[in-house]
Amino acid sequence: MKTSYQAALAMLLLSVATISAAALPDRVDGEPLPSLAPLVKRVAPAVVNIRVSQTIETRSQYGDEAFRRFFGLPNGPGGSREVSSAGSGVIIDAANGYILTNHHVVDGADRIQISLLDDQSLDAEIVGSDPETDIAVIKVEPIGLVDIPIGNSDDLEVGDFVLAIGNPFGLGNTVTSGIISALGRTGINRNGYEDFIQTDASINPGNSGGALVNMRGELVGINSMILSRTGGNVGIGFAVPSAIARSIMRQIIDFGEVRRGLLGVSIDTIDADSAKALGAEVDSGALVTSISPDSAAEKAGLQVDDIITKINNSKIDSGRELANAIGLKASGESVDIEFVRDGQPRSVRARLGRQITSSGGIDIHPGLEGAQFSSATTTAASGVEVTAVEAGSPAAQRGLRAGDVITAVNRQPIRNLQQLREIAQQGRILFLLVQRGDRALMLRIR
Repeated sequence: MKTSYQAALAMLLLSVATISAAALPDRVDGEPLPSLAPLVKRVAPAVVNIRVSQTIETRSQYGDEAFRRFFGLPNGPGGSREVSSAGSGVIIDAANGYILTNHHVVDGADRIQISLLDDQSLDAEIVGSDPETDIAVIKVEPIGLVDIPIGNSDDLEVGDFVLAIGNPFGLGNTVTSGIISALGRTGINRNGYEDFIQTDASINPGNSGGALVNMRGELVGINSMILSRTGGNVGIGFAVPSAIARSIMRQIIDFGEVRRGLLGVSIDTIDADSAKALGAEVDSGALVTSISPDSAAEKAGLQVDDIITKINNSKIDSGRELANAIGLKASGESVDIEFVRDGQPRSVRARLGRQITSSGGIDIHPGLEGAQFSSATTTAASGVEVTAVEAGSPAAQRGLRAGDVITAVNRQPIRNLQQLREIAQQGRILFLLVQRGDRALMLRIR
């Protein structure tokens, strides 16, 4: 038989269980509970689902047609087939039909269709794309569109609440919430320019190109990628800041291309040991090892052996950070540069030149098809940088990798794309001297 104490305890536990299982109240102290629903209703119509289709060529297991005919082999399963994928985009100009998304969402697309929140479908075309920042601009007929205001990502702080809106796993318009986990993340995409926002708002495959939104309903980032061993969300997602996306978008719309800033220096990273060897009283920075003639750096008065420590009051700890700081700005922009010379801090203002880029290696040499190049000299080795290489392309088959720096062709030193092009036109075979990280190698291109 239960005692009165045990009976009272049982009643108390039952009451607690009943309360915990009950629905949350809609008001506390007479005030309604906060909800993100009004914010979502306002911004969600500006986020679209993107369906991309493209035709890919498949290789026969028996090689090319001449090989099969010579040996009397049957036709293999070669030919072409259509593949499709899904992503997200953000309407940023309803009047003109401009939509921001990721480069990797629309890269190689034969057909692009977007779906609005009301299930209306529209065909889209690519206005321009930038693989280095993973930003693309597409355009649709401005029918029934709602856009979103672009906020200033430079005002974000770690701990700010954000929403991620997109099309995860092709499910359709989906909203998740979280906070800003970190700012200025680098080392995620080493083949491009980086300054990622990290968030724990759930981002999954299909969210790419979607919106990262602050609590004022402003776009502060374009969701780009996740860090995961399984391919699903583990609370570590990355977005391109709106300040970068806006700059790239403006250049694409105004010029039809990205006109990336160029300082015109070759650089090396300075750490504490290097600084000690040089007798410099700095902990980190970017050492200027050479300066291109008539460049922004030369015009501003920078010299070899200067150690750059800040760009626009932002600390520079490495050569990579300097490359990001300059490459994420447009040509013609002015930047304030702080540096150390002969142990004394100094500063100058430089008006950035323009990086000369090639849309692809096919216009330089058939063996370089599938590669993209830049004449930028913001790397430790001056020359022509390989900015991207398409998988399976002739350039990839011959060993080129994104991030390689070509310093000589057929034993002739080169500093820019024009020199590479001139030498390549002189013969069928190219011997490229390539700097890859801290080692050099020779590649033969036919």
